[in-house]
Amino acid sequence: MPMYEYVCMKCEKHFEELVRGDQEVACPQCGATNVARQLSTFSMVGTAGQTGAFSSGGGCCGGSCGCGH
Repeated sequence: MPMYEYVCMKCEKHFEELVRGDQEVACPQCGATNVARQLSTFSMVGTAGQTGAFSSGGGCCGGSCGCGH
């Protein structure tokens, strides 16, 4: 089962959910099913112990989710 990141289009809550097949996802805060899957980013620890995040600029903070953030 893959884990996806979502944002609720009603209350704007960000959350993660394990999803199986065509399972409908609901917001854990308000119960709305109008949610948008976000682009996931990952982080790695460098050889000097520094953390670096790599992303394509998407996700909600990149303005691509349409929730107004």
